[in-house]
Amino acid sequence: MGSAVERVRALPWTMIIPFFAILVTAASWGSKPDTVPVILIGIVLIAAVLTAVHHAEVVAHRVGEPFGSLLLAVAVTIIEVSLIVTLMVSGGDDTATLARDTVFAAVMITCNGILGLSLLVAALRGHVAHFSAAGAATALATVTTLATMTLLLPTFTTSRPGPEFSSAQLAFASVCALALYALFVLVQTIRHRSAFLPVDSTGALIDDAPHEETPSSAAAIRSLGLMLVALAAVVGLAKVESSAIESAVHSAGAPQSAVGVAIALLVLCPEAIAAVRAAHRGHTQTSLNLALGSAMASIGLTIPTIAIASIWLEGPLVLGLGSMEIVLLVLTVVLGTLTVFPGRATIQQAGIHLVVFVAFVFLAAMP
Repeated sequence: MGSAVERVRALPWTMIIPFFAILVTAASWGSKPDTVPVILIGIVLIAAVLTAVHHAEVVAHRVGEPFGSLLLAVAVTIIEVSLIVTLMVSGGDDTATLARDTVFAAVMITCNGILGLSLLVAALRGHVAHFSAAGAATALATVTTLATMTLLLPTFTTSRPGPEFSSAQLAFASVCALALYALFVLVQTIRHRSAFLPVDSTGALIDDAPHEETPSSAAAIRSLGLMLVALAAVVGLAKVESSAIESAVHSAGAPQSAVGVAIALLVLCPEAIAAVRAAHRGHTQTSLNLALGSAMASIGLTIPTIAIASIWLEGPLVLGLGSMEIVLLVLTVVLGTLTVFPGRATIQQAGIHLVVFVAFVFLAAMP
C-alpha cells in the first residue's frame, strides 16, 4: 500500500488532473449544480485548461511548428463541435442559432481577442511584434472566405425565407468549407511551411532547438493522449456549466446568443493561453497560427458537421448573421488586413483589436 501511495505522489499534477477532471465530468453530467458546485467545477475546468496547454506545448515542441498549433486548434474544435451538437440535440428550437452564435463568437474571440492579446504581449516584450506577412495574410484570407460563405451568404440567399441555407446550399457551403480548410492545412504544413514559422526582426527563422531539450517520442505520445483527455474534460465541464451560464444570461436579461459567446470563451481558453505563452517567447507567428487557425477550424469543421447532423436534428438551422454582427465581421477583416500586411505590429494594432473584442462582448450582452 505504501509503495502505491508513493507512486501516486510521484506523478506530476499534469498527469493526474486530466483523469480527475474526467471523473468530475462524469459525476456531474446531466445535473444542474448549485452555486458552490458550479464554482468548484469551474476550478477543475481551469486546471484542465492549463493541463491541456502544457501537454499541447510538449507535443508542439516534438513535432515542431506549425504542426503543434494546428494539432491544438483541430483537437479543440473537434470536441467543440461535439459540444454544439450535444446542446442542439437537447435544446430543440431554442438552439437554432447556437451553431452560428458559437462559430461567430469563435471568429471574433480568435481574430480580435487572442490575436490582440498576443500582439500586445509580443509588442510589450520587444517593442514591435514581428511575424510572417505571407503566412498571416494567407490565414486571414482563408478565414474571411470561410466566414463569408457560411455566415454572410445565408443572410442574403432567397431560396428559403430568413437567414437560412436550403439543403443544397448548405451541402455546397459545407463541401467548400471543408475543401478550403484541407487546402490550407496542405499549404501550411507541406507546400509553404516556412511562411508559418516564427521569425525575428530581420525576417530570419527563429530556432530554439539548441536551448531546449526535445521531448522523446514516448513523452510526446503520452502528452498527446493526456491533452485529448484534458480537452474532452474541458468541453464536458463546459457543458455541465452551460445550465448555469444560461441561467446567468437570462437573469441578466441578455439575449440567447450570449450563451454561445460564453461557451466559446470557455472552450477557446487553451488556445488563448498557448498563444500568449508563445508571444511571450517572441514567437508571434505561432500565436497567429493558433488564433487564425482556430477560427478556420471552427468554421471549416463545425459547419460541415452541423450540416450532417441537421439531417437528424429537428427545427431550423439559422446560420446568417444579423446587421450588427456583419458590421463587426467586416471591421475585423479590414483591421486584420491592415495589421498583417506589414509583417510587424505595435501596441496600437493590439489595442485596436482588443477594443473591437471588448465591443463584441459588450454588444453580445447588450445588443
